[in-house]
Order: sequence, then structure tokens, then C-alpha cells
Amino acid sequence: MAKQKADTGVYRITEVIGTSPTSWEEAARNAVETAARSLRDLRIAEVGQLDLKIEDGKVAAYRARVSVSFKYEA
Repeated sequence: MAKQKADTGVYRITEVIGTSPTSWEEAARNAVETAARSLRDLRIAEVGQLDLKIEDGKVAAYRARVSVSFKYEA
């Protein structure tokens, strides 16, 4: 059985923050989908921090800090 060539290259990691009025999952999704509009070949996303915006003692928004990696073009 032939071995497949390893995926080699150079990658960059950048951090984006997504927000949502309903959930952390939606906040993370918003971050990735927005980043994907201007960055090509996204590879991995890692949620590093979750927090809440509070107004008048109630949760007003969910925020997700997401690190996304993408491959530099050769």
C-alpha cells in the first residue's frame, strides 16, 4: 500500500471574537463564518475563551474568542 504524502506548509493562527444574543455556539460559528469570508483555506478553529456581556443583571450577549488557522499559499 502506498504512503500518502504528508500535508506540509506554513500556517498562521489569528484570533477573532464572535458574538451572539443566544448562545456561545452561535458566537463561535459567527466568528468562523465571518473569518472565512476574507481568509482562504481555514483549517482548524479552537475556542479559547467564553464570556458574557451583562446588562441590568441579565445576559445580553455571548462572546467566543476563537483562534483560527489557515495555510499560506505557496
